[in-house]
Amino acid sequence: MLPVLTRGCRPMRSSERVTVRWWRWRRNTLKRRVDVVEAWVVLAGWVLALLGGLATGLIAADTVERAAERQRAESHQVTAVVVEDAPGPSPARTASDHRVWGKVRWTAPDGSTHRETARVAPRAPAGSTISVWVNRSGDITSRPVSGGEVWLHTAMGGALAGAFAGGAVLGAVWLTRLALDRRRLAQWDAEWERIDTRRGWKTG
Repeated sequence: MLPVLTRGCRPMRSSERVTVRWWRWRRNTLKRRVDVVEAWVVLAGWVLALLGGLATGLIAADTVERAAERQRAESHQVTAVVVEDAPGPSPARTASDHRVWGKVRWTAPDGSTHRETARVAPRAPAGSTISVWVNRSGDITSRPVSGGEVWLHTAMGGALAGAFAGGAVLGAVWLTRLALDRRRLAQWDAEWERIDTRRGWKTG
């Protein structure tokens, strides 16, 4: 038997599904309170994830930038004197750093004298000089980061912090939706049980 068609219409297949967008925000007799709660949870979650992630990223980037600027402000380059002949190169040295550890002496910006080991050239003679970076206390510290490195660390720190904050919010939204789905299924089971009992279909 052929389906009856009208002009401008086509038959609907049995497997064809119709998706109604934004159905949780429309008037719908089948919509339950849990559906409305879920809609608001999803909306609030996305807004909070975007705004919270952006704010967290900006705060983290500012923190990283301030720490780098503080390190650059507190670091000073001074001239140190090698006090003992440095040893020769080690066979296990890496290709990126051919220097060895040697004893050096330097005067801090506050006038105090310090002695410590630092990286010097192999077989550097006593009395030779090298440049070292010291902190506010006069102790040897690492070279402060450059402007490009500050920008890179700031961008990476802000992006990672923002992504983590946004992901945490969306993860909480996902867990909330799972709980709402379980509640929705429980409500459906209870309603079907009432319908079966009222129509006499349930015999247990």
